Amino acid sequence: MEQKTAESSHHLLVFAREPVLGRVKTRLAADIGPEAALAVYRELLALTAAAVTASAVPATVWLAEAPHPTADTALPRPEWPGLPWRVQPPADLLGERMAHAFGEAFAAGAGRVVIIGTDCPGLEPAILQRAFAALEAHDLVVGPAEDGGYYLLGLRELQPALFTSKDWSTATVLPDTLADAARLGLRVAQLPVLHDVDSARDLAAWRG
Repeated sequence: MEQKTAESSHHLLVFAREPVLGRVKTRLAADIGPEAALAVYRELLALTAAAVTASAVPATVWLAEAPHPTADTALPRPEWPGLPWRVQPPADLLGERMAHAFGEAFAAGAGRVVIIGTDCPGLEPAILQRAFAALEAHDLVVGPAEDGGYYLLGLRELQPALFTSKDWSTATVLPDTLADAARLGLRVAQLPVLHDVDSARDLAAWRG
């Protein structure tokens, strides 16, 4: 019974986009064309959704934009069967939107919250479960990406400083986040380094 209670306090946040031509993987599209980039994104979505489902952790999908045509939030999106979804707030910076999603989860009663995106084909259910387990003894868990960012971030309480003063989508995000954590005295756990797919070079490395 105690284990069930602990698991019910876990919550996974998935930041994603609707798979719409010209609206996803724009860096990759510049290299391989929008149609091919959309196909890659659909593949990444399927891999991420499978990992989330297999992890058996309560999750909410936060879409970057509202679906078109307008959709009923009571009905799951086709790419995310069985998962509730919401639309990210209209903030310019990624950090603001992430902090908002974390705040909503903690306000709803979650004790351990983890956020992921949909760019990491190596993300597996075991890594998600490991992230939540790490939060038993750590304040922050981070999954470093090879490009200098992170593919996963987990917290036991909201830490606003981790989401401000960052040059998002650059190689400085992870080191700046770890520097903030050290300054705040947070106990940090790091997961294995994984590879994001953002460019044709990344795609070739994944396929290879």
